This record gives sequence, structure tokens and C-alpha cells, in this order.
Amino acid sequence: MQLGFVSAILPEFSLDEVLGFAAAEGFACVEAMCWPVGKAERKYAGVTHVDVTDFSQAKAEDVLSLCARHGVSLSALGFYPNPLDPDPAVAEPAIAHLRQVIAAAPLLGISTVTSFAGRDWRRTVDDNWPRFLDTWRPLVRFAEEHGVRIGIENCPMLFTADEWPGGKNLFTTPSIWRRAFAEIGSDALGLNYDPSHFVIQGMDPLGPLDEFRDRLFHLHMKDVRLNPKAIAEVGRFDMPARWHEPRIPGHGEIDCGRFLAEVRRVGYDGPVCIEVEDETFGRSLEGRITARGNWTATLEWGAGSDPPGVDDAGDVGRLGAPGRRAGADAGGPDRHQDARGHP
Repeated sequence: MQLGFVSAILPEFSLDEVLGFAAAEGFACVEAMCWPVGKAERKYAGVTHVDVTDFSQAKAEDVLSLCARHGVSLSALGFYPNPLDPDPAVAEPAIAHLRQVIAAAPLLGISTVTSFAGRDWRRTVDDNWPRFLDTWRPLVRFAEEHGVRIGIENCPMLFTADEWPGGKNLFTTPSIWRRAFAEIGSDALGLNYDPSHFVIQGMDPLGPLDEFRDRLFHLHMKDVRLNPKAIAEVGRFDMPARWHEPRIPGHGEIDCGRFLAEVRRVGYDGPVCIEVEDETFGRSLEGRITARGNWTATLEWGAGSDPPGVDDAGDVGRLGAPGRRAGADAGGPDRHQDARGHP
């Protein structure tokens, strides 16, 4: 597996700076955010590290050159809108831009695009279903034509009042995945699997891994802390933002070592990108970088192997601190690889 991070943590940085940061800290890859340039409509959105508007092979070569210089690959191109928003003025531009992201990926030698399925949060799953099929069948066909797989994250997008009561992403449970994969009927549709989203639903994050092993296209690694006192007051039918908080790996409810060991057991050997939404460390750039220093001190890299940042004496250090480095010196790309991880 290749350890990376979601570039949304560094909205202040250019792609060159993001890749330089990743290289300095020993990361092997980065999931690059590809939102349209402009103001974000929600937290963690609106970050543009690869601008796919009017993307060309020449622009792709510029990106590839940066990746080669820093020795860091791009694990995926990420764009997480709501393609099923009930307002066509929101949904239609989102779908059009997602097509641009898909079309840009093969120019970079990238085979995975990550996104949300979307949802009209006011309606049930069944009521959303016809529109889901009408929207996603052509999107998946478009991806197939470009040799691209789409990994849908299993985030419910149900945290704030404007997302109540159904959330803004359908792809939240195994029963929905099963139905979608059967009715879309394409190997190009799969998962960007985040274990933390199972925890807030009271589900086992390890349980679906075996059944959906062939649909694991990309992994997010994020933890979550539940607040039992708040749950006892308002219950889990209240908005999750009131009774849980996202945490960095190892600081919440998930046994990260056990999870990654199971991921390995089922045969996944792709990117694992840490997603930082942990405000315990503060919202500033300095706070987010401080959080970064804690990531690999607690991430065990699967059963039977040391986590990155463990030195020969078994002492756990910060990623990039003295000791064995992750990335290039621990099975990651060398300093002459491009965005595809190719020499």
C-alpha cells in the first residue's frame, strides 16, 4: 500500500508546494483536489490543486513534471459535489465538471477519480434511485470510455441542517452498494472506502471489506470520536455534528492496525490517503501540520509490519523524523517517478 494524504488539508498551497511537503514528509502519493476554481460552498470543498478546466496534454505534462521532480505520485483526482442536488443549477455544473475531471485523468496516466454519488436529501433512497441511475449510468460509461474507474466515498454528508434528514450522498451502506453495482453493471464503479463513516452509523468498518474487495479503488484513512454523553442526550437520530468529531488516525474509535491488516488480508494494495478534518489541533495551517506529525505515530501499517516512522529499535517517531522514512525509502516511489508512479 502507498501512504498519502488528501490535498484538501493544504488549500493555501500550490500543487508544487503540496508535492514538496509530501516529499519532505516521506509520503508516496497525494489525492489531488480538482474543484472548479472559485469560492467553496462548504467546508473542505473548493480546493483546486489540479485545475481540469480546458485541460490539455501540455498542462498534464506540467503536472507530471512536478510529480517527477518531487518523486510523489497522484493517487487519484478528487471532486466531491452533489450530482443529484434537486436544484439543476447546482447538479448540472457538478456533473459537467466531473466529466472534465474524468477526461483529465488519463492525460495524467491516472486511472481513478474519487467523488460522491450525491442525493436529494429530502427524499428516500428509493425516491432518489431513478435519478441516480439516469445520472450515473452515462457518467460510468464516460469513465469506461476514458479507461477510468470512479471510487465513490461512503460519507453520508449528513452533518448540518441543510443536509437534513437524508444527507447528500447515497453511497453509505453495503445494501445500497450491492444494488448500485448490480444495476449500473460496470466494473468501473467502485468505492473510495472510509472506515470512519461506518462508525457513526453504528456499523463494523471491517465487515464489508471481504465482500467488496474487488470494488476497493481507493482508501481514505480517518478516525472518529463519539461523544456518549451527547448521544445519551439527543440520540443518533439527531444531526451527527452534535455527537461526534472527526479525528486523525489512532485518536478515535477505530483500531487502525486491525483495519489495515484486514485491508491487506482481502488483497487491497493501493493508496491509503489520510484525510484530516480533526479540529482538535486547530483550524490554522500550523495546527493542521501539527496534526500531520501525529498521523503515523499511531498508524500501524498492517499486521506483521512496522508502521512508517518506526526506527530499527522499534521507537515510534514522527513521519519524516529520524528513523525509517516512509515513501521513497520504505517501498514508495523514487525521486524520478511521475504522477503515475512510473519511472
